[in-house]
Amino acid sequence: MLTFRVEKLVPGGYGLARTERGVVLVKGALPGELVRGEPKWKKGTLFLEAPEILEPHPARYPEPLPPSADLPLAYEAQLPLKEALVSDALERVAKLEAPLAPIHPSPRPLAYRTAAQYARHPLGGLAYRLPESRELHRLEEDPLLAEPLAWAFDVLKLWPLPVEEVALRGSLLEGKVLLGLVGGVPEALKRPAKALVKEGFAGVVWAEPSPKGRFRGRVTPLAGERTLLEAFGPLKATVSVESFSQVNPLAAGDLLEEARTLVLGGRRALELYAGSGLFSLLLSPRYEEVVAVEISKEAVRRGEMDRKRLGAENVRFLRMDARKAEALGAFDLVVVDPPRAGLSPEVRAYLKETRPREILYVSCDPATWARDVGALVQGGYRLAFARPYDFFPFTHHVEVLSLLRL
Repeated sequence: MLTFRVEKLVPGGYGLARTERGVVLVKGALPGELVRGEPKWKKGTLFLEAPEILEPHPARYPEPLPPSADLPLAYEAQLPLKEALVSDALERVAKLEAPLAPIHPSPRPLAYRTAAQYARHPLGGLAYRLPESRELHRLEEDPLLAEPLAWAFDVLKLWPLPVEEVALRGSLLEGKVLLGLVGGVPEALKRPAKALVKEGFAGVVWAEPSPKGRFRGRVTPLAGERTLLEAFGPLKATVSVESFSQVNPLAAGDLLEEARTLVLGGRRALELYAGSGLFSLLLSPRYEEVVAVEISKEAVRRGEMDRKRLGAENVRFLRMDARKAEALGAFDLVVVDPPRAGLSPEVRAYLKETRPREILYVSCDPATWARDVGALVQGGYRLAFARPYDFFPFTHHVEVLSLLRL
């Protein structure tokens, strides 16, 4: 049994400590806390998953939070830790000393999430599925949920639906919620779906469970609407329960507002990993031609709906893999917002070969962002701007808005 003090927060939401046995990564521990426990070796690293907190951080958050909230600190104390994660990645991974703009806080520390997914608990109600063990942690409430989803959560706790999971997507703009039912038999769920729409849900779809991930299998509409309209700062765009949209639309809107001020404008712009094309639609007045590349059929469908509604005639959506971008030629601006793995080798090679004047890089992982930024700087770019954004209060996750120029 070891007793030691946690030194700092590191990527993944772990507290790092240096002990006589070596470096230990501690789940749920905060910088400065004195903890005790028996670390276990896993993949060549010592981990302590359930520490006893002997001396808690003075700003440790006193109220109950769901297991997904792995940074239980008073909100003001979270921000410097997240900013440090980005600064450390820039220095340690990218080998750069470029200054960061101060972190932009979330407009809401709580009640910010407009998307969530829960497992059905065998004893009734909703549960969070713990990532490592897949054990179910039953929830009575989730204070991270925005108002429409908090209502939906309370309703679904009382419905004995024969499904594996439920997925929620809400809109602050419309005050509505879409529901996805994952698993079960779609024919048997049509009547409950219609009843749920009468209860107040905007629409219900069924999704086939898939090992490839959420909504990667068959999806069948059961009742009501398929999409909602949400405000993302200067844009109003469609969202659905089936494909990705930012879960904190207020914070995402602030990022979009600032991104619009950073780019120079020009003739051609390209957005890779475009989703429903928020950046393409936002920047379309600044460019003669804008191409949005996205592999998700549902996201492209929503993007086309928004393009027509907004009258953005110079925006073109292409359903294709971002790794094949070399076929599209050169652009003045390339916008990238990749998954946590960062840019693929093919996309990095494309950027280095075609050398767009500007690269607007939005990231949800500081480490892979720093890796890619370091490679692009070695290829002749300079990091002209970088600011952390907090999209996920009470978690270790942090977004980065950055601009690279030749």
